[in-house]
Amino acid sequence: MKRSFIAGALLALPALSFAQVPTQLPAPVSSKALITTLPTPLGGPMSKKNATAAQEVERLERARFAAQVSKDYAFLERVFADDLVYTHASGKQNGKLDYIQSIRDGKSVYDNIEVESISVRAYNDGTAAAVHGQITIYQPNKPDGTPNVAHLKYVTMQIKDPKKGWQVVLWQSQKQPEAK
Repeated sequence: MKRSFIAGALLALPALSFAQVPTQLPAPVSSKALITTLPTPLGGPMSKKNATAAQEVERLERARFAAQVSKDYAFLERVFADDLVYTHASGKQNGKLDYIQSIRDGKSVYDNIEVESISVRAYNDGTAAAVHGQITIYQPNKPDGTPNVAHLKYVTMQIKDPKKGWQVVLWQSQKQPEAK
């Protein structure tokens, strides 16, 4: 029940962000500062359990990106929840098995994934985390030899399963225009 409520709430986030007028982003802040200074929804400081969970999830996100590049299927099997909903920037959706198979089959190929920014907010005594960030994905060159680079903003939701640890239950990304 909690999982479906949280996932449903997160699915509404991208729709809300489209309605906002773009503003100038603040100067970059180190991810460590983001983790330790994000308030709780009630405006107070993050609890120690939530702060610890946020740090764990940030490390896991970075490790997951590395596993997608290196094709570490065992790691991906472990961190993706069985009920994963993975929505690509194109709008295509995969479940856990389909997405991992797309990497095996060479349909989802990553030469490198650079994390531009990442922000983690943990909730529920460190058992749920909402993540948003910006990444640059480098894929094999296009057939004409030009670079194949995607700039994405993303949101993901992770739940801490008592037996399996942190599990990615939701991923959604949106392609951003190239910087000029």
